[in-house]
Amino acid sequence: MLRTPGLHLGAFPWFHSQARPKKTAFIFGDDKTTWGEFDARASKVHDSLVKAGLKKGDKVGLLALNSISTLEVMYGVIRAGGVIVPLSALQTPNLIAALLKDADARFLFIVSPLNSLIPALEGQLEGIPVENRIGAGFRSEGWLEYEDFIAGGSEDLIPADVCDEDECVIIYSSGTTGVPKGIVHTHQARNLTGFAAAIEFRVTDASTMLIATPLFTNATWLMLLGAVSAGAEVLLMDLFSPQGFLNLVQKHKITHTFLVPTMFHAVLTAPEFAAYDLSSLQAMVSMGSVLPLAWKKDILEKMGPGLFELYGLTEGIGTTLKPEQVMEKTGSVGSAISGSNLKIIDDDGNELPWGEIGEIVGWGGALMKHYHNRPEATEEVVWRDKAGRTYIRTGDVGRFDEDGFLYIMDRKKDMIVTGGINVFANDIEEVALAHPDVAEVAVIAAPHEKWIETPVAIVVLREGSDADGEGIKAWINERVSAKHQRVSAVEIRSQPLPRNALGKLLKKVLREPLWQGEGK
Repeated sequence: MLRTPGLHLGAFPWFHSQARPKKTAFIFGDDKTTWGEFDARASKVHDSLVKAGLKKGDKVGLLALNSISTLEVMYGVIRAGGVIVPLSALQTPNLIAALLKDADARFLFIVSPLNSLIPALEGQLEGIPVENRIGAGFRSEGWLEYEDFIAGGSEDLIPADVCDEDECVIIYSSGTTGVPKGIVHTHQARNLTGFAAAIEFRVTDASTMLIATPLFTNATWLMLLGAVSAGAEVLLMDLFSPQGFLNLVQKHKITHTFLVPTMFHAVLTAPEFAAYDLSSLQAMVSMGSVLPLAWKKDILEKMGPGLFELYGLTEGIGTTLKPEQVMEKTGSVGSAISGSNLKIIDDDGNELPWGEIGEIVGWGGALMKHYHNRPEATEEVVWRDKAGRTYIRTGDVGRFDEDGFLYIMDRKKDMIVTGGINVFANDIEEVALAHPDVAEVAVIAAPHEKWIETPVAIVVLREGSDADGEGIKAWINERVSAKHQRVSAVEIRSQPLPRNALGKLLKKVLREPLWQGEGK
């Protein structure tokens, strides 16, 4: 009998190094590496970590922006049997230190320019020995320089004792208070994520993927894993800008990319937009929040027909709306991703038929293993079907149409209940965004003496606009479809609304000042 090896995630660069060693793998600015070169570097990281005492299952923190070195560390740690813990550069140093402690990280890599955070982290890294602190692109007292660290490492792939169910990565969800939950994925789950992404977004070894979002987010991992599983060429942006994005698409004839809705909007409204040729784009993936209908139509008209809309959770489920479905099912986020299943349940946990509104739950091979060190939190999000399969509760409210396409109504916790009637903020936000002076809007629940809750719109105006809240309020209320959807107030903000690294609106931050002492 032939022995089938476990397919650990870190092996994919090696596969490509054997089949296409001279093919370009990654490009970052003026730096370029082939699959053969990248595999050798990842192997050096792997071997050096093992020699430094890394054991299977050890957690390795990574504080870095997009770069080829960042990828070398990620794949080197994973193929050595370690668990990579990518950390958000947008978090405070205190929270970064708390996450490293929560993960029980034994090693930490920091890649320039984020070494600027080291002074604020000093004194908070007691769980990570000094000899296990590695810095790439800089030299600093108490930090081992990356090139020195990997200098003695072997360039050959050393088979790791890694199984499908072994932990591969911990991604911390974006939280506004306390320590976010660490979402643990296995090698099998990440492999299935990559295969599903390649299938759903039609990625091949002839594709050229532009990654414009940071590598510490799960949505970016989705696109990266799809590209690496297929052997596509990958370009990494340092920091996103509309003009930088347009330049790269035209120069490198980008075929695949991922942007959050606010990034799409920034590209579409860039003054220089019309000067660029974007005809190479085959797949443009939108995720992070629901894409407003008006923006969706703009993308199709101005950037081409290859728009995919992705809805999903870091916990491991999702849907896609494919380009040929966009016009027919414009308001939908699509159907379940390959290898997964979604259902709708009521507040009592009963499965609902298609067409009825309830909480979305999902199951599939790419599901997380658990929340790190939080068994109670893990059990809280579990819903079991009649066969005993464990589905994840999304906390999102939606419905399926007769063809099995999902429509997101709202976040369950963001739903407004006014006078006993459910009001979905998304419906009002769609109306508000059609106002010519509105750049951003968030509709949230505010306390009300009579109705308990009432919809309030928080608006950021387009540059140069002098519109007032009362005028916008009247405009919205004339156009919503029901009286209970009318907003009781419009608050104008001068600063962008709070969002996480992927542009997801943080409504909790907006609600908290209104509900202090009210218990919501």
